[in-house]
Amino acid sequence: MPHPATSPSAPPPAEPTLHNRELSWLTFNARVLQEAQCPDVPLLERLKFLAIFSSNLDEYFKVRVATLRRLQKLKRKTRAKLGNDDPAAELQQVLEEVRRQQELFGATFREQLLPELHRHHIHLITERDLDEEQRRWVQHYFREQVQDLLSPMVLDDNLHYLFLKDQTVYLTLYLTQPAKGKKTDDEERVLVMELPTKRHGGRFVELPARGPERYVMFLDDVIRCCAAGLFPKFRAVEVHSIKISRDAELDIQEEVSDNVLAKIKSSLKKRETGYPARLLYDPTMPKPVLRAVMQKTGIGREELVEGSRYHNFRDFFGFPGFGLKELQYAPQPTLPHPTLPRKDEPMLAAIARHDHLIHFPYHSFDYVTRLLREAAKDPDVTDVAVTLYRVADKSAVAKALLKAAQHGKRVTVVVELKARFDEESNIRWAEKLERAGATVIYGVPELKVHAKLLVLTRQEDGQPRHYAYLSTGNFNEDTSQIYADHGLFTADARLTGEALRLFDFFRSRTPPQGFEHLLVAPFELRQRLHQLIDTEIGNAQAGQEAYIILKLNALQDEEMIRKLYAASQAGVRVELLIRGISCLVPGQPGQSENISQRGIVDRYLEHARVYVFANGGEERVYIASSDWMTRNLDRRVEVAFPVYDTAVQEEVRHLLDLQRQDNTKSRDWQNELLRGPADAKPVRAQFATYEYLRKKRRKK
Repeated sequence: MPHPATSPSAPPPAEPTLHNRELSWLTFNARVLQEAQCPDVPLLERLKFLAIFSSNLDEYFKVRVATLRRLQKLKRKTRAKLGNDDPAAELQQVLEEVRRQQELFGATFREQLLPELHRHHIHLITERDLDEEQRRWVQHYFREQVQDLLSPMVLDDNLHYLFLKDQTVYLTLYLTQPAKGKKTDDEERVLVMELPTKRHGGRFVELPARGPERYVMFLDDVIRCCAAGLFPKFRAVEVHSIKISRDAELDIQEEVSDNVLAKIKSSLKKRETGYPARLLYDPTMPKPVLRAVMQKTGIGREELVEGSRYHNFRDFFGFPGFGLKELQYAPQPTLPHPTLPRKDEPMLAAIARHDHLIHFPYHSFDYVTRLLREAAKDPDVTDVAVTLYRVADKSAVAKALLKAAQHGKRVTVVVELKARFDEESNIRWAEKLERAGATVIYGVPELKVHAKLLVLTRQEDGQPRHYAYLSTGNFNEDTSQIYADHGLFTADARLTGEALRLFDFFRSRTPPQGFEHLLVAPFELRQRLHQLIDTEIGNAQAGQEAYIILKLNALQDEEMIRKLYAASQAGVRVELLIRGISCLVPGQPGQSENISQRGIVDRYLEHARVYVFANGGEERVYIASSDWMTRNLDRRVEVAFPVYDTAVQEEVRHLLDLQRQDNTKSRDWQNELLRGPADAKPVRAQFATYEYLRKKRRKK
């Protein structure tokens, strides 16, 4: 007799139901905007969520929208081969949803956050709100701190082409009504100048406080207030803002014989001059100004996107805090790890005894850099091998690797030059490491190296012993403070030996074969995942408990989605925790009744990937660098590693269960908050994780 769940309420559809990838990403960014709207989030943190939303959307236009525009220019047959024969229709859908979200964004800022700031005695004022005393202060500030930073350029016949830098706010100035008695060649003029945010030291200007009342202005509005004084020959000066986003894709033909580093450097220069994906403009801008900008830049109407008075809301990361701690998240000091040693004790000896799992940002990234610094000084450590995907600008990891090379260790560093928006930092550190004597491998042709691996070799009793650190997150101490990741310290020969084989591949380019423990893309990860899912399908059909729990950033690969649909139809319970993109549609009759999906957006960015399979009662748990996207499974070097240590596995499952139980910040695939029954105990997974790890340390 078949398992009860194998009798669907409706016949399975001929083709799987899939959610559009681009619209799914926009759904994720809408979750970010929901945090900016949430009254339970501290006020100044809500402003940061506006900044995150804005920054995300900028990158989306630079990459995804730019890609759709490029697809439009290809021949129909070529587009069909790439799986998108109607990019114009898709682009239209995307732009309509972006417009809807931007309207909501503006309403959130104007109707919710500005009044809340006012209620807390913080006044974001414009030039129209100044009284005479404040106006005099602003005019003095402008003369002393701003005026010399401005370089307006006239858009006239002498200027043949205007180049606007990517992601930079510019102000347009429209000069009209020549003053009587003042000689001028034109009845009107249009000028453009860069808003000097960086040279000024930020986007915001704090005015003198008045008792408890605090006042702040956009730098843009300081210039609006004082711009007329720069042009005494005109009685009217109107100031508006524009911003351009350029195509950020690096068009690199990755051939073995080519010099990848030189190509990346060349492509980075081209990025700044890439064709425009979007020109944001103030809708109140006079038509003659917009026409002049379009004419001088060559931007067409299809690239125009109506914005607002202000652009680059990501600058709200730098909004003044005024020392008001109560309007920010309460500090969460990093916790000491319960099994890793204190700063004055050796790391390697502790790792030799048993595995240790570390969780960022709840634990300090210093454990990783300490291990590297210890290895650099240890005379018995002979080799250090690491993959670097994104490193901090002032990377403590890279500095420790430099020390190791200088101390005579054989240091091998696989540097991924195609880590979007981090290429320049990666190149700079790679060149420093080469000069120090490290062997630097600039990625792998046709693949991105996205796996996060560190392997140390130490001579012990005349034999080499290997130690590894395997992680879901980058070797980056800056992002470790805001990205939620897992990292495993281990001396388990089953894992360290196979990790070393990957470094052999990076050196020789000979594809490795037959991994027994690690699941490695692009070689075996997809096939091994199929096998694990097939096991669950077989167990469900045999009447055994069968389930799959996946925590991912993104689920897009159609083949894997079809496999999960097949599992659902066989009666396998599938639980998805997806932070970002998901093209799978849960709860569809005859297809995905047994699939549920939720995602968490909260204080930290959920970045870890965890795969759990019931496996007939002997649960298999993997921690991974890889999402289930085609690019991760087929075009990147990724690693999923099994958790063998029983205590560590229990810890992973407990933290995963907290996320499954979250009824405070968890949303379904349509962004509906999953609150649970009215009498349910509130569970906020990220806060519960911190408390769990704090108590765990206290018990030791």
